[in-house]
Amino acid sequence: MKQKSTVTFIDKMAFDVELNGHHFTIDADAGVGGENKGPSPKGLILSSLGGCTGMDVVSILRKMKVTEYELSIDVSGELTNEHPKIYHTITIEFKFIGNDLPESKIKKAVELSETRYCGVSEMLRKASEMKTIIYVNGEEI
Repeated sequence: MKQKSTVTFIDKMAFDVELNGHHFTIDADAGVGGENKGPSPKGLILSSLGGCTGMDVVSILRKMKVTEYELSIDVSGELTNEHPKIYHTITIEFKFIGNDLPESKIKKAVELSETRYCGVSEMLRKASEMKTIIYVNGEEI
């Protein structure tokens, strides 16, 4: 399946992005000539990873009949000091909240996303050290 994004210069450091009919603005902060009108391209990589793995985990848990929970995913990255600056380390924190959550199923769903289904994770793993932490009701499992 081919995907296409068109990125059109607006002004300063801002660009309009069209992706499959969706429009949004990307920009840089004032320190590099932007106005912070939207997320940075590099930051969107972290969001893409969180969305990709999150969708996998929700889908897998649904198949495992686990549906009653809240989930948030924090994704952070540490950049190299030299150019081109890349994320040398990326940390993904899955935060589940709910009653009687089956930890073994949660762990399995996260593992399957990371090792089998999430293409964003697979691409980033080639360039970055990936760390995963899972919390259930505030406790690391």
